[in-house]
Amino acid sequence: MFVSNDSPASAVAWLIDENQQALSQLCELVARLDADDYALPAGADGRHTLGKHVRHIIDHYEALLAGRAVGNVLDYERRRREADLEGSPRLAVRRIEAIMAGLTEFADTDADQAWSLRYPVDTQRIDLEMTTSLGRELAFLTSHTVHHMAIIGLLAEQRGHALPEAFGVHPSTLRHWQRQSQSFARRQEVAS
Repeated sequence: MFVSNDSPASAVAWLIDENQQALSQLCELVARLDADDYALPAGADGRHTLGKHVRHIIDHYEALLAGRAVGNVLDYERRRREADLEGSPRLAVRRIEAIMAGLTEFADTDADQAWSLRYPVDTQRIDLEMTTSLGRELAFLTSHTVHHMAIIGLLAEQRGHALPEAFGVHPSTLRHWQRQSQSFARRQEVAS
C-alpha cells in the first residue's frame, strides 16, 4: 500500500519522472554512439556490449507497457530480446523515445494499482504468479535501469566517451549528494 501525504497518482508521476530522467540520459548517450562502438564486444569473453545492455533495459520497459495491454500482467522473462536493438543505436533511440512517451499513459494511475508478475521457477515453464503494483514495478525499473547504466557508463568511458557525473547514479543517491552539499554549505556559512 502507498504511504505519503500525496495521492497515489502523484507517486506514479514522480516514479515516471525518475524513469524518464534515466532514460533521457541513456538516450543522449546512445544518440552519440556509432554502430561500431555500440556493438563492440568487451569483457574477458567478449559477451558484453553497450548495445546488449541497452536492449536489456528496453526489453524490461516494453514488458511493462505490453503488460498493461493484457490486464496488468507482467512477465520480464519472456522478453523479445531483439538482436537489431543490440546493433543499431538509432533504432534504440527511437524505442527509448517511444518508451518515454508510453510511460506517460500511466500518469493518472494509482501507484498501488494491482498487477500480476509471472516468474518462472523451472525449465518446465511453470510460473509463479505474484501480486505486485504499478508503483513497485516503476520503482524496480528505475533501479534496474540505473544499474545497467552504471555498467554502460564504464564501457562507454573505456571507449573514450565523456559522461555527466550523474550518469548511472540512482535518484536516491543524487538526492543524498544534494543533501550533503547543502549541509556542507550550511556548515561553511556558520563557520564564516
